[in-house]
Amino acid sequence: MLQRPSRRPAIAGVVAAVAAAACVASLAPAVTQASSHREAPLVAGEPQLDNTDVYAFVSPDAPNTVTMIANWVPFEEPNGGPNFYPFANDAAYDINIDNDGDARADLIYRWTFNDTYRSKNTFLYNTNVVTSLDDPDLNFLQTYKLEAITSSGSTVLVNNGRAAPSRVGRASMPNYGALADSAITSLPGGGRTFAGQADDPFFLDLRIFDLLYGGDFSEVGQDTVRGYNVNTIAIQVPKSALALKGDATRNPVVGVWSTTSRQRIEVVDTLNNRNRYGGWQQVSRLGMPLVNELVIPVGRKDEFNATAPRNDSRFLQFVTNPEVPGRIRDVYQIPAPATPRQDLVEVFLTGLCKACGKIGVDLNSQRLNLDVNPAQFVPSEQLRLNMSVPPSATPNRLGVLGNDNAGFPNGRRLADDVTDVTLRVAEGVLLPNHPPVVDGLSDAVDTNAVAFRGTFPYVALPNVVAVNQN
Repeated sequence: MLQRPSRRPAIAGVVAAVAAAACVASLAPAVTQASSHREAPLVAGEPQLDNTDVYAFVSPDAPNTVTMIANWVPFEEPNGGPNFYPFANDAAYDINIDNDGDARADLIYRWTFNDTYRSKNTFLYNTNVVTSLDDPDLNFLQTYKLEAITSSGSTVLVNNGRAAPSRVGRASMPNYGALADSAITSLPGGGRTFAGQADDPFFLDLRIFDLLYGGDFSEVGQDTVRGYNVNTIAIQVPKSALALKGDATRNPVVGVWSTTSRQRIEVVDTLNNRNRYGGWQQVSRLGMPLVNELVIPVGRKDEFNATAPRNDSRFLQFVTNPEVPGRIRDVYQIPAPATPRQDLVEVFLTGLCKACGKIGVDLNSQRLNLDVNPAQFVPSEQLRLNMSVPPSATPNRLGVLGNDNAGFPNGRRLADDVTDVTLRVAEGVLLPNHPPVVDGLSDAVDTNAVAFRGTFPYVALPNVVAVNQN
């Protein structure tokens, strides 16, 4: 944990802290960034469209399956009535899977939502105590259609699925856990899905934006998103549903990212009714966390959100010449690694494999799939998961940096501490002869404020106490 030195001797204080608590990796390749809450100008004003995090991991209690979780609507304050936090009814919420490395989705799971009010003659979300999803006292309801989309067409997996409502409060929903569990829906062919509100599973000190933790690391240890909720979509499916040719033994690596799309044209009438048509346009995207937030400059963020992974070469310069290490050098006098950063190209754009670059580890690139044609492989930003790595009996929050190959960057589990990994990777922990201080950089927020559930959908129940009371 980093101490609180004065600004000029900051580097000495950091080194002292690291000497006491550094965690040196025996298998270096780890990756990436934190989270994307309000990361781009457009979606900052459209929270229902704003992807905040993506997770993908082999299910710990069902190891023949993979769980994927995508979150939207950052910083949901509990008690945020009267409308609370519905999914948008004019958007497509997608989880995309690329299993052959060509930077195109081979499988898309798409959720689209529909709103229903039992009565529009009340301001209330619920009119009395709610004990079930069908309770007549639940005034606002959301249903969804879930489709599986491939090159062969679309298959409806769920029609009129029920989304769990926002958690209004203890009086209105005295057994919210039962409500949430009843929103878990089985899928044909095996698997299940969930849509509803949850505690924001991400944990970090977001004061990185205040001169990188106060200019002297005095601003660490505060979980900025503690107490807030998000809207969660989760799906658990057999590995064979995701793998190239349905064979997770020969082809265990998949890439995952989420997107939000909205119809291209909007017409607003005099009663503020909004009519949209014209086909879907992608407006938000998230794979590796915080790429758009910390890697892409502000003038290109909305462009990145609208861009498909197959076109990521246009953003290559921001990976090979990242801004963050230079900012850390200016504030803390930690030398920035030399550019171009080919280590980050491998981490962000290809996944890790011996044929991918100089890191020299086979871990999570689609090029490891036996049926992939290397000539058709396209570097692109995705969260990559090797499904052949079993869940860890003793998970380490640092994932691969903590000798735990079942964790980040091999997918991302809910408890993986990607912020600490980010600081170290940005400062060159993958590179030989990096400064010793890099091995222990930390924001001093190591775990989520509330425990995750042990079964699907794993996320914790939404908070009900106001953030200013925490």
